[in-house]
Amino acid sequence: EVQLQASGGGSVQTGGSLRLSCVGSGLKFAGYAIGWLRQAPGKKREVVACISNSDRSTRYADSVKGRFAISSDNAKNTVALQMNSLKPEDTAVYYCVADVAGCDFTLGYWGKGTLVTVSS
Repeated sequence: EVQLQASGGGSVQTGGSLRLSCVGSGLKFAGYAIGWLRQAPGKKREVVACISNSDRSTRYADSVKGRFAISSDNAKNTVALQMNSLKPEDTAVYYCVADVAGCDFTLGYWGKGTLVTVSS
């Protein structure tokens, strides 16, 4: 059984930082695109950051470029998202995701979300 266990969400004020972590079991991250997407009430789902399964390059949504950084350790099957300079519009439920097809994450595996709340 594949499981993606995310942690690290919480509440922070504008300008603060949080680090999300995710541990995968039942799959090997090396064969998957892995990353984070978020869902806020009334907004479209957004792929925040991804590590490509083809060349392991990193990709970011324009809304987080320069503020967020994704990293992974394939040996430990972990992926992390360092979030700096947080804004209220970053408030959302964040999901750790893995997909053999790529960074669109239209299929594949989702972990349970972790809530990030940024107050002004």
